[in-house]
Amino acid sequence: MADSFSSDFKRFFSRGLAILLPTAVTLWLLWQAFGFVYNTVAQPINKATRITVIWVVPKVMDEESLPEWFQVTQAEIAEARANRPEIRENVSDAAVRLTLRREYLQKFWREHPYLNLTGLFIAIMLIYLAGVLLGNIVGKSLYSRVERLITRIPGFKQVYPHVKQVVDMVIGEKKMAFSKVVVVEYPKNGIWTVGFLTGNSLRQIDEFAGDRVVSVFIPTSPTPFTGFTINMPRSKVQEISMTIEEALRFVITAGVLAPGDMPSEEDPAMTELARQAKARPSDETEA
Repeated sequence: MADSFSSDFKRFFSRGLAILLPTAVTLWLLWQAFGFVYNTVAQPINKATRITVIWVVPKVMDEESLPEWFQVTQAEIAEARANRPEIRENVSDAAVRLTLRREYLQKFWREHPYLNLTGLFIAIMLIYLAGVLLGNIVGKSLYSRVERLITRIPGFKQVYPHVKQVVDMVIGEKKMAFSKVVVVEYPKNGIWTVGFLTGNSLRQIDEFAGDRVVSVFIPTSPTPFTGFTINMPRSKVQEISMTIEEALRFVITAGVLAPGDMPSEEDPAMTELARQAKARPSDETEA
């Protein structure tokens, strides 16, 4: 009885873990990504926004038109001088007013949590504008020059090209940079390997191969972006009817999730089995 309970517990626990773990890991990764963007991007932008408000609002609005939470009276300045040792007597009223306005704005900001989304909104708009400005010919040319300068800086030149390559593959304009899913006999004849056709290879190789050579990216499990590139004659590369997403899923799961495992209704073998299954009861009746 104890052995039965122990084996059942292990089986169902493993099953529950297999079901819940992908969701939990995904949520954790998304939360970590959100926390990184919020703390390292949005919060500095929020701080810069508050500083901008402190300096700009008094210049564009009359003293009487200022929001109530932004106004600082002489009585409040006098009270701050009397009760706060950090405010010295030789500090001007303008400096005290600036300090109090900064504190009032921070208090107002804390009382309205939705204002924290300001940084995220501004970050999204800045990224959008960067995409617009750098997407034209002038922007691309300017950014290419900046990239060339970056890749000459020690430390950056060892890291930046690889990070850029991965980002371009995932979310760049040439997403995945793969055109078709193919199979090739690699690493030797009789072993068929799934790969991605990336384009024509070096023309100098055509002379040695005696045929037009193409580049095929061979992904590795379970991280398909850490594969390697091979060059093969186009005649030895066979295209298959599989989407890039299906092929990536196949590689990531080491072949566990393979599309097309079940035969389609148009499969001749399936059609023949279905015909025989329908015919069998009548045959038995005649017998």
